[in-house]
Amino acid sequence: MGHPRDSIRSLSGRLPGISSLMALCALLCATAIVNAAEWPDRLHLPIEPKQQAAKLAPSVGQSTKIDWPAEIQAPEGAPNVLVVLMDDVGFGATQSFGGAIPTPSLDRIAREGLRFNSFHTAAVCSPSRAALITGRNHHVASTGIIMEFSTPYPGYHSLVSRSVGTIGEILTDNGYGTSWFGKNHNVPDWQNSPAGPYNLWPTGLGFQYFYGFLGADAHQFRPAVYENITPVDPYLGREDTYHFDADMADHAIKWMHTQKAVWPKKPFFAYYAPGTAHAPHHAPKEWVDKFKGKFDMGWDKLREITYERQKQMGIIPKDAALNPTPKDYKRWDDLSPDMKRVTAREMEVYAGALAHADYQVGRVLDAIDEMGEKENTLVIYIMGDNGSSAEDPTGVGITSEVVTMGNGIPDRPEYMVENIDKFGTMWFQNHYSHGWAHAMNTPFQWDKKIASHLGGSRTGMAISWPGHIKDPGGIRSQFTHINDIVPTILEASHIPAPETINGFKQVPMNGVSLLYTLNDAGAKERHNTQYFEVIANQAIYHDGWLANTTPQRLPWQGRGPTNADPFNDYSWELYNLKTDFTQSKNLANQNPEKLAELRKLFKAEAEKNQVFPLDDRYIERVDPENRPQPNKGRNRFVYFDHVTRITESMAADMKNKSFTITADVTVPKDGGSGIIMTQGGWFGGNALMLLDGKPTYAYALSHYPEHKFRVQAQDKLAAGKHQIVLDFAYDGGGIGKGGLATLTVDGKKVAQGRIDRTIPARISLDETLDIGEDSGTPIVQDYTVPFRFNGEIAKVVIDLKPAADSKAQEQLAAKVQDID
Repeated sequence: MGHPRDSIRSLSGRLPGISSLMALCALLCATAIVNAAEWPDRLHLPIEPKQQAAKLAPSVGQSTKIDWPAEIQAPEGAPNVLVVLMDDVGFGATQSFGGAIPTPSLDRIAREGLRFNSFHTAAVCSPSRAALITGRNHHVASTGIIMEFSTPYPGYHSLVSRSVGTIGEILTDNGYGTSWFGKNHNVPDWQNSPAGPYNLWPTGLGFQYFYGFLGADAHQFRPAVYENITPVDPYLGREDTYHFDADMADHAIKWMHTQKAVWPKKPFFAYYAPGTAHAPHHAPKEWVDKFKGKFDMGWDKLREITYERQKQMGIIPKDAALNPTPKDYKRWDDLSPDMKRVTAREMEVYAGALAHADYQVGRVLDAIDEMGEKENTLVIYIMGDNGSSAEDPTGVGITSEVVTMGNGIPDRPEYMVENIDKFGTMWFQNHYSHGWAHAMNTPFQWDKKIASHLGGSRTGMAISWPGHIKDPGGIRSQFTHINDIVPTILEASHIPAPETINGFKQVPMNGVSLLYTLNDAGAKERHNTQYFEVIANQAIYHDGWLANTTPQRLPWQGRGPTNADPFNDYSWELYNLKTDFTQSKNLANQNPEKLAELRKLFKAEAEKNQVFPLDDRYIERVDPENRPQPNKGRNRFVYFDHVTRITESMAADMKNKSFTITADVTVPKDGGSGIIMTQGGWFGGNALMLLDGKPTYAYALSHYPEHKFRVQAQDKLAAGKHQIVLDFAYDGGGIGKGGLATLTVDGKKVAQGRIDRTIPARISLDETLDIGEDSGTPIVQDYTVPFRFNGEIAKVVIDLKPAADSKAQEQLAAKVQDID
């Protein structure tokens, strides 16, 4: 067919006197007639409204009466969909799957629906979440690793292709209302500031509403929340009672109520992803206290108890083996009585946090029931985006992940004992012992990040859909994967996988719908082949067999030996999961032919799915040279009043160098007070402010009292315009060294003091640079957030004075730890 204007000319020539405008109208109407019979074409999104053909004349009176264009609606019978994804919860954590932690909401879905005991994830956060929302393998979605460690290769650069559409885009374009609550961790590291770009934020990926946080984790009492693309501080005004999990449920319920109040026949899709139970483990005190004394038996005994209960419940076969704990893991009996009390408290906090989060899910389920929508709602509850996290490097847990894992500053055992009541509160970023994590992953080998083994990849999952399951309470054991969720939703909604979205040809989905299992426990498995890979931990599942590599690093080791050829250099193991449910009997020596066959299959799958090149670096990838650096070479940063939430990767980097902060301010007549500039928070950061009217510079290396520093002028600042300058002269000689802080006002020195040590690698995982106020937690407890400046700030200029220090760069690469 030629260009439309050629058709117009042809039509004008055949119809004497017809104008080009009328010819165009006639052509458009003719097109509508042709397309009307095919509408809606759900294979090509978005779908334009349909309007019947009509005679269009120069006046309304001469034109045919016409109905309003029909807008796309979801297919008849399409259900509401709620997808719940908990964070860092192993297969054996919950009572639903034989564990110790009560999760009544998960029990409810399992009782009314089905439990899946062979459900798998990608074994680490961002990759699992990318596979969940796209229905593709994580490397196909360019998310072979967490956002912060992305590299330029196609499977790892974190820029999800427009050819890999999300469930948000598909359902929105098919007439659903769509939303995303809670954790994201799918926005590229250099794109997660309030300045965008937003095309890979939830609202840019087709979700109509987002309420949550963008990074790897969140302080549950003081989270960095966004509503769509707008930063909000929802804890203000209710600081003593706020917890994000409860707030998140409130917003989900409000959103669903609004959807059904306005569009009662329109189905909704809600993706509900708490940050719990990723560190920091935070819970209201009353929820933690419910578990007091419940874990005094220790993690080794708990693993045995869980294993026996799993067999009794039929979660695992009677003949399934309990894998031994690796020799490098801390044993409970090796702890002192004091550290047993501390680590037991850590587990009480973890249990309280998970139980509390599950309770909030129950509130959302209750709201669906109370709206009369339960019978038409498909619920998919995934208890963990990967196995539980054994990333604690100490064996006794930590009080702050960014302090110990990020900056290499160890906890003092006596401090942990003295402050045992702070675990689970806003003043700790606690993470439990790797011993507890391994108990949560019972009965499997290994833990989160170890994609080669089931302890890293297999988690609990339950599905309910009233009227569609004949044996509620049943168990399904077919191999299933997190990339199966989107195909399942599409089949349930009678929506085909699109061929194009916004003109972009779509990559076929890798997942398989699970609906075939709902009423046939013995149905032949349809997801027959699935590779796994994270940090070069490799595995391939095929028809019941699993071939996998032997881990080269322990879960808490961010650095280790690297290999030029991980595929060939690593040792490989072989398991028959049909007869060995827990991956316990290595058959590599008995069946080398099968192992060779599966390794060949892994290589073929890796080539098809953008897995190559394999990369067994982890912390080493944090090098900013691996990612775009919009601020590379920039040594001056100018900020204006009320600029907030600038993430660390996009803010002035004041670590390991000299710098000055110059602030032009106006102090009101009744005296000045408040934050001028701050970055970070209680666990590390700095702040320039007027405290009690006096120019003050506060610095926090960590949350430990000996790591808080303050330089303050003696006199209050008079009303009027002033220039306040903080000059920090770094000692040099490596990373994390000290320096001299000097405060001047209007060119006159007013205070000076030493800061003995500084942050070497990471200021924060979720707190930001703010001008004129503080969000999150305070640097010191002399003020409370937001501590807004009560005068005027013309501008704040940060000038960096980087020194060439190769020793510092080498130490930085060796210091940084895990942030996922």
